[in-house]
Amino acid sequence: MAAFTAACMNVAMPDASEGAQVYANNCAMCHGQSGRGDGVLAADLSVKPANLTQLTRDNDGAFPVNQVLSYIDGYSRQAREDVEMPEFGLMLKGPSVPIATGDGVMTPTPRPLAALLAYLESIQQ
Repeated sequence: MAAFTAACMNVAMPDASEGAQVYANNCAMCHGQSGRGDGVLAADLSVKPANLTQLTRDNDGAFPVNQVLSYIDGYSRQAREDVEMPEFGLMLKGPSVPIATGDGVMTPTPRPLAALLAYLESIQQ
């Protein structure tokens, strides 16, 4: 773990602008350009895409890092039939960066996923 932490210290953390491109390429078609669940494919889905601008509001004012990460990578959706969102965990590969997931825990996270997380946090209302 010390080697991971040392390696990550030399890597600049992704920001929201980097995540905006990941979002545009992977999420906007369902969640919409603004993240409100109104993408061009939303009407064709049996379950309306989530409004991604309300994640913090719906989590008592704290951005739910762990929930968002596990939902995107598919971990928290395993065996759920009421979700049409594809699992993006395998698609979002890259060098790992440390993401604070609470209680002082730093989780190695692929850079594109960390960038997407930064972007989603930036669009909260």
